[in-house]
Amino acid sequence: MSPEPLPPVAPDVLAEAVEQLSARLRKKLDAAIEGCAERAARAADGSLDVRFGEDALVTLRPGPSGAVTEAGQAVCTCLLAPRCLHRAAVLGAAPLADAEGEAETGAETGAKGEGAADTDAVPESPEPTTGSPDPTRADAATPGPAPEPSEATPPTPAQVRAATALWEAAAEALAAGVTAGGAVVQAELLRAAHTARLAGLPRAEAAALRVVRGLRAARERGRGQRLGDLAGAFRDLLSGAAPLASGTAGPGLAPARRTYGQGGSLRVYGLCREPVLSATGYGGVATHLVGPDGSRYTISDVRPGGLSRARGAGSASVALGGAVLDHAGLARGGLRIVGATVSPDGRLGAGRGVNATPLRGLDWSEEPAAALFAGPVGEAVAAALDAGAREGDAPEAALLGCDVEVVGAAGEYLVARVAGGGPLLRLRPAHPHPELPHAANLRRIAEHPGLVLRVLGRPDLDRAATLRPLAVGPVPGEPYTLRLPEEWLGRADLGYDRLQGSHFPRAAADSGPLAPVDAVSDPLADAPLWRVRRLLETGVAGGRRAVAEAGRGADATALLAPLRRAGLGGAAQLAEALTAEADRRPRDAFGRLTDASADGYARAWLASAVHLAAAERSLVAASWS
Repeated sequence: MSPEPLPPVAPDVLAEAVEQLSARLRKKLDAAIEGCAERAARAADGSLDVRFGEDALVTLRPGPSGAVTEAGQAVCTCLLAPRCLHRAAVLGAAPLADAEGEAETGAETGAKGEGAADTDAVPESPEPTTGSPDPTRADAATPGPAPEPSEATPPTPAQVRAATALWEAAAEALAAGVTAGGAVVQAELLRAAHTARLAGLPRAEAAALRVVRGLRAARERGRGQRLGDLAGAFRDLLSGAAPLASGTAGPGLAPARRTYGQGGSLRVYGLCREPVLSATGYGGVATHLVGPDGSRYTISDVRPGGLSRARGAGSASVALGGAVLDHAGLARGGLRIVGATVSPDGRLGAGRGVNATPLRGLDWSEEPAAALFAGPVGEAVAAALDAGAREGDAPEAALLGCDVEVVGAAGEYLVARVAGGGPLLRLRPAHPHPELPHAANLRRIAEHPGLVLRVLGRPDLDRAATLRPLAVGPVPGEPYTLRLPEEWLGRADLGYDRLQGSHFPRAAADSGPLAPVDAVSDPLADAPLWRVRRLLETGVAGGRRAVAEAGRGADATALLAPLRRAGLGGAAQLAEALTAEADRRPRDAFGRLTDASADGYARAWLASAVHLAAAERSLVAASWS
């Protein structure tokens, strides 16, 4: 009989259970957590039991949401309960429940390509997505802007205290690393995250939960876990907490949760749809729309169900104001929405009083969709990189459109050149799952060198000149381009539609010589910045001691010399300062540490990580020019 899965546990419940343990029991917690999930069994009353010997039985009774959200929902029969090791171990073995901020901010992130499985669960917000009103209509109401802190408004004292606690917990977790970042270290982060939530810092709370999940996955050697993702989570958490703790936070660091404003009457037209699939069992679809003024919108349908729901949701009905369209029809059609509710990031909401009427769809060659393919790609990517640098943990880049000429396949990606003498791009699947047709469609396109395509996708801001296409279509006036059915309205959604041989032209391409596939340069991979990245990831994995070892003797020379030869003196200086700080452990005459704080080490690590991110952004921007 297979064990029952443990229900999710609220972070503050787990943190409180660990805090109640004595110092002696805390040392045994990590060992006690191992094997708890395998002993879970369903009781006759529907609760979940985990037995520890003859005298200890832990019982979990989740609330209506399916998660353990109160301390009384987890009880143990031993004499030490509720301050017992058994109860804390079972809670520590259970998955973390999603924070409210996470549930509201990530539902439409969609397929993230490689590493998408590493993302957090993204249950959909009760009210879908938003946008701005149609200014061309007299009956359009202007939604009130979402409240945002101004530069002159500092954080409240409660927020400063919460951010300070979060910084200190994150610094200790970073100094410990994955090897020593067990349940006790994670509980300190969870308690600080709960304090941040109570102080009105949902983004800081979500960043802390991402770090805890990353630590858990790394310690469990999760198949999809990457140290680079965990290092990025630490960077986002520390860089967000530092200005808040100092009382100098700027706008966006302490944002309000998503609010929906009345958008009056809107007209929106479908662009494409993309599957949404998360590692925690959520699946669905996000349909991208555009307004007459170029404003971007999305309608998401994401619920538990995983891959099967992600595939089926592409043709599910649109839950918006009684609309009779499904997502497949909306992606090639349009809607006139009366009483629209819209959020600051473009989500259209399905609140009361919303009515939707279908409209004729527009071809990509018609305005306003045509404007997406008119601008220089380099400028659009540079703007997306700047927005990501300002926001820190900003969502993925906005959709980018361009016309390309296929060069051919190169390993796991397709090489194409932007029309008009633009840069060579790597086209990678928007989602690598083999059951989704992204990769198969790109492989079929690669069989036709010289093919001219109109591509709509999302630039990968972590890779040089890389685009993850969501949809493709023919280029008007080009003889060697796609031949799509009329009902497809000039585009194919790569996550749902499957390109066939009849969709490609039969005649050979009549074009000049194409650049060889192996001529694609990668300035990000060629630069020795990977040495800094490896140093930072070494610190995440092994903690402060591992960074100190990497800065001694021949290892220091191998790290710093190539950086200086490449003209990356700033990166070398920060890396040297990081290794020196990691090795700085002042002691008194009796061998006792005189400064056990991890604050200096965390600041040195953060400085190097922020510099590395800025340098990589510059190289990525240059690759698109």
